[in-house]
Amino acid sequence: MIELKNISRLYRSDEIETTALHDINLTIGRGEFVAIMGPSGCGKSTLLNTLGTIDRPTSGQYLFDGVDLAQLPETGLAKHRAQHLGFIFQSFNLIDDLTIYENIELGLLYRSGQKGSRRQVIEAAMDRVAIGHRARHFPHQLSGGQQQRAAIARAIVGEPDLILADEPTGNLDTENGAQVMDILHGLNAAGATIIMVTHSPSHADQATRRIDILDGQLVTSVARVL
Repeated sequence: MIELKNISRLYRSDEIETTALHDINLTIGRGEFVAIMGPSGCGKSTLLNTLGTIDRPTSGQYLFDGVDLAQLPETGLAKHRAQHLGFIFQSFNLIDDLTIYENIELGLLYRSGQKGSRRQVIEAAMDRVAIGHRARHFPHQLSGGQQQRAAIARAIVGEPDLILADEPTGNLDTENGAQVMDILHGLNAAGATIIMVTHSPSHADQATRRIDILDGQLVTSVARVL
């Protein structure tokens, strides 16, 4: 599904050049659940942003089902994100002035070819994460765990091939964090490929593979038998 070939990402200013990723080579198969770990500032988020086509690599190839995304124009990348990717963020990133239903609907904004009516698709996504009873509420009326479930519903409403989760349990207590992990496992079991950045060793141990990053370089990649 995904193949990174010699991916590097440099950030340049007038006086400083910083290497965020250096010569990353990585293959991720369809249906995997991959956890990315490493200390703060090691390049985890840059790698996730590169996989999500938010950051462009400075050099190297990013192949997604054989297509080199590093060579696509921004319009092509926007279409790719809309059709194939779902994003889950640590800080939820819900829009305060929209209801939970309307926030989830944003996940369909640029997506084409959905199955069923828009309402049916949104209600199905809410049911998968047990947030339907909060559809008409606003984000500030929900607990942190409920907000993250709403954010997950927004990420999956378009049935993406790949879900990118950046510290999805980082702002949650133990119980809500466990619930989010259960949801991710369910999505993975249903066929979604999941790549998750986490600082939690216990959550990383629940993935089918753990990747460790240090100083912008991949240092280990270990498959796990669950």
